[in-house]
Amino acid sequence: MIRSFDTQLEDCLPDLWRYAWSLTRDRDAADDLVQDCIERALRKRLLWIPGRPLKPWLTRMLLNLFRDRWRHDSRRPTVALEQIGDIAGLDVSSEERLEILAVWKCLGKLPQDQRQALLAVVIAGLSYDEAARALRIPKGTLMSRISRARCRLKAEMDASAATKIRSVK
Repeated sequence: MIRSFDTQLEDCLPDLWRYAWSLTRDRDAADDLVQDCIERALRKRLLWIPGRPLKPWLTRMLLNLFRDRWRHDSRRPTVALEQIGDIAGLDVSSEERLEILAVWKCLGKLPQDQRQALLAVVIAGLSYDEAARALRIPKGTLMSRISRARCRLKAEMDASAATKIRSVK
């Protein structure tokens, strides 16, 4: 059964918002970005091909809006610790919040192409094929960028874990 544009659009909203937040790291900016994306999608809905999944099309649109809006902005918004628990969608302890914040800081150190590839799959929930189409790169390139991003994250996290000071009981 082919799902309608409106049904698919509604189903994509949580993933789109998480992806927008992962790009902007700001709640209000993510809301604005998703709203702009949905507005553009509704204006251009005749360009969508029925029978095709809507999520890759919306993700590419959201990423293009993000790139257009923040292309020349060299500042990086910071993440407030209060937002981390909300984004994770879990009731997390202070220690877990700090670990999540450390991961986000390490993500911020990744090259943009690797970060976008990883976030498209991990946060936006796209398959490799969908993410490759959304980012307009070959699937093999996407997979290698994700692999390099994961290796860098692991190395960065291992380095930061080695510098943690733990008390001895």
